[in-house]
Amino acid sequence: MSPWFSFAISCIALLISGATAWLTFFRKGKLVMTQPTVIFFGPDGVRFDSNKNKIYLRTLLYSTAKRGQVLESLHVSLHRNESKQNFNIWVYGEKGNLKRGSGLFVPQGGVTFDHHFLLPKDGANFQFHEGAYKLIVFAKLVGSEKAVELTAINLTVTHNQATELLRPQAGIYFDWGPEQQSYFAHIEIKPDDEPSMDKILEIMANKSIQPTAKASAD
Repeated sequence: MSPWFSFAISCIALLISGATAWLTFFRKGKLVMTQPTVIFFGPDGVRFDSNKNKIYLRTLLYSTAKRGQVLESLHVSLHRNESKQNFNIWVYGEKGNLKRGSGLFVPQGGVTFDHHFLLPKDGANFQFHEGAYKLIVFAKLVGSEKAVELTAINLTVTHNQATELLRPQAGIYFDWGPEQQSYFAHIEIKPDDEPSMDKILEIMANKSIQPTAKASAD
């Protein structure tokens, strides 16, 4: 075998090893989010019973690099016509297990969570009036000097929807339609007389006791 041929094979092997090492260990990649399947504008709280509005969305965050990304914080900026409001308090997790966002490792395979964005405690409430909205999601990575834009989403609140949102405990959901490639909005209002889980259990317990009590009386 020619020495030059062996040398060429060694160089190719070295280049492949270097490329593999770069793709696996050294390439930084970037943080990406999928199209949120649902977005919510409305009051905070399980029963929409807060006097402060929030923005909620569910999405998958993933890294384009094998090494993953360390996310320091998320926040959203909501634009309506000439108005702008930042929702900078980030809470994430699953229903019943939410936590204040204070750092999150995002692997290449990604993580799916509910993300809640609340208004700053010292700020005024933001009302969801009629108009065209642009929702921008920003991420701050560890080691980065400034936040980067992950996505910008255009949404619309009609006059009728804005009127419905003036009612207590009313919120608006935007559900993603994959075929139409757009969001479809609907209003949801939590009734004031909706029984809590404790009340439901109490009613069920009383019903199970009544026949026994009647039988004892006979």
